[in-house]
Amino acid sequence: MTSAMTSDLNSSYDCANASTDLPNLISQLDSLRNGSASTAEQQEEINRLENQIRFIQNKCDIPHSNH
Repeated sequence: MTSAMTSDLNSSYDCANASTDLPNLISQLDSLRNGSASTAEQQEEINRLENQIRFIQNKCDIPHSNH
């Protein structure tokens, strides 16, 4: 489920990718949240996605949405 671009976000992240990465991350997050009852593993994935979304928003100075 993890794509290469989301597995290693760090200070060298290229903000030019944010316009495609963010919608993909948010979409993954939404589908996990709307899925069946969360397992511990699913909750970890939700937390990881939320952290990555926040990281990109903060690093690239993108206003936070309602997610």
